[in-house]
Amino acid sequence: MSTIRILFLGDIVGEPGRKAVIRQLPLIKQEEALDFIIVNGENSAGGKGITPKIAIDLLRAGAAVITTGDHVWDQQEIVDYFPTEPRLLRPLNYPEGTPGNGSVVLETAKGRVAVMQVQGRSFIQPPLENPYLAAGREAERLRAEGIGPIIVDMHAETTSEKIAMGRMLDGMVSAVFGTHTHVQTADETIFPGGTGYLTDAGMCGPEESILGRTIESVVWRFKTGLPTRFPIAKGDVRLCGVIVEVEVETGACLEIRRVSRRVSEIAPPAAAAPNE
Repeated sequence: MSTIRILFLGDIVGEPGRKAVIRQLPLIKQEEALDFIIVNGENSAGGKGITPKIAIDLLRAGAAVITTGDHVWDQQEIVDYFPTEPRLLRPLNYPEGTPGNGSVVLETAKGRVAVMQVQGRSFIQPPLENPYLAAGREAERLRAEGIGPIIVDMHAETTSEKIAMGRMLDGMVSAVFGTHTHVQTADETIFPGGTGYLTDAGMCGPEESILGRTIESVVWRFKTGLPTRFPIAKGDVRLCGVIVEVEVETGACLEIRRVSRRVSEIAPPAAAAPNE
C-alpha cells in the first residue's frame, strides 16, 4: 500500500509568520518525511493578503500549494499574478470569470494530489456562492478523474460551517481543514468514510498576540469601540498545522496529527560597523 504524507499549515500572519515558515519548512519536511506541503498565505503580507513575491518565496521554500481566503484581493498586484501561478488558489466558490482557480492537481513522485479551497458565508465578506454545492461538484469531478488524495481548505468563520463541510465530504476527499479563525482546535479526527478533519489548523504568527496582532491595539478597540490600526505583533512565532498520511490509491486518511511548534524570533541582521 502506497501512502503520501501531507503537511497543511494554517494562516501565515505578517512578516514574522512568513519568515518563520520559510525558515522552518525544509526542516519540518526532513524531520517528518513529508511528500507534499500546503500553506494558507492570505495574511502573509502585513496581515492582509499576499503579494507575488511572497508567494514565490513560499513556493521556493517548499510549499507545493498556497491557499488564501477572504483577504485574497487585499494586495492589488496579486490580481494579475493569479493567471500565471496555478499553485496559488483563491476560494472555488467565487463567480465564474474571477481571476485564478479554486483547485489544482499536481503530479508528485507518488502520484497526483488535488487541493481545493472554498469559503464560508456566515459572518464573512464578501458572501460567495454556495460552498457546499461548489465543493461537492469539484470533489465528484476530481474523483471521476481517478485522483485519490484530495485536500480541502474550508475558510470560514463558524465551526458549524466547517464541520458540515467535513461531514458532507466524508468519503469523497482525504481531508478537510478549517482556516480563518487563527486558533488551532483540538478535534482532529478521521470520519467514518475515511476523511481526516480538523475544525481549524491555527495560524503561523506571533505567539504573544491576539490572532497575530498586537495585544494592546485589539484590547483598546474592544474597550473603546473606536477604530484603530492593528499592527502585527513581534516576538516568537507559533507554527500551527496538521499532518495527514493518505493512501494514494483510495485517498483514505490513515493518520492525522496536529502540529504546533514554537520558533524563536528571527533577529534582524546586525548593523554594519563604521568603515566595514
